[in-house]
Amino acid sequence: MSKEITMPTTPNFISSSFTLNRAVGQTISPFTGQQKTQEFDNVFWSANVTLPPMNRSTAVNWQSFLSRLKGSTNVFKFADPDALTNTGTYDADDLKANVNTSNTNVALTFSGSTITAGASTFANAIVGDYIVVTGANNEANNGTHKITTVTSNTVVVVDSILTSETGTSGCKVQQNIKGAQGLSLIATSNSAAGTIAVGDYLGVLGGTSTTSQPVQLVLVTEAATQTAVGGGANKFAVGIEPKLRSTLTTNNLVKFASPKGLFRLIENEISWSADRNSVYRISFSCQESI
Repeated sequence: MSKEITMPTTPNFISSSFTLNRAVGQTISPFTGQQKTQEFDNVFWSANVTLPPMNRSTAVNWQSFLSRLKGSTNVFKFADPDALTNTGTYDADDLKANVNTSNTNVALTFSGSTITAGASTFANAIVGDYIVVTGANNEANNGTHKITTVTSNTVVVVDSILTSETGTSGCKVQQNIKGAQGLSLIATSNSAAGTIAVGDYLGVLGGTSTTSQPVQLVLVTEAATQTAVGGGANKFAVGIEPKLRSTLTTNNLVKFASPKGLFRLIENEISWSADRNSVYRISFSCQESI
């Protein structure tokens, strides 16, 4: 069983690389050159970091940390070293998962960029919201769509180019589910406000408590749409990468201030070097724990 080991906070890394790893299969027809791709669920962050030269009294803290990780056995909280502070102005530590639209058994019609539901599925939908459609016959109609216009309780226009499909029953329209590439969030208090900027990171926690462990680190891929302002807590729609690994329950916390993920070492061996003046040099590689 993994234990969480606390990473030293000083000194800061002098160089780092932060990588989003993605598994995509591709086949190419030798006759037509037509390409087909398939993205798989194995998407995760990894990093290579280097600490500045340091004396032994400082190096021992990192030696202890790396040793206690026991290779890839244990985990630690970690984030992109060059983006530890978000640039958005949202002024609370956390946000909460919030669902405006949910219907798990509805007939849907797709045409152009319009989705028409056989029931009042979009009564609480808000422009800017991300919805996830499943159950459509045409795969192009499934997945995450961003609402650009709410025409009525049964009709919305989205940012996707859809394949014509009429009255497919048993479809689902949901938010914040596994595979979503957008989050529907609400502020943790009526007074919390501000922006969530493109390039910010969010830390998805594993529950509704601020002490819940992080389960995923996501990158904001476009500036969040503030979908409701005033009259209660502000709501936000946020495009993310990678897609959600698990479905979020209502009020599941998402950390904005100093978001981190859980990481583990890639290699089971650790090493460091030192010169005759006892100046130590330490580097290591890690990847997101899934």
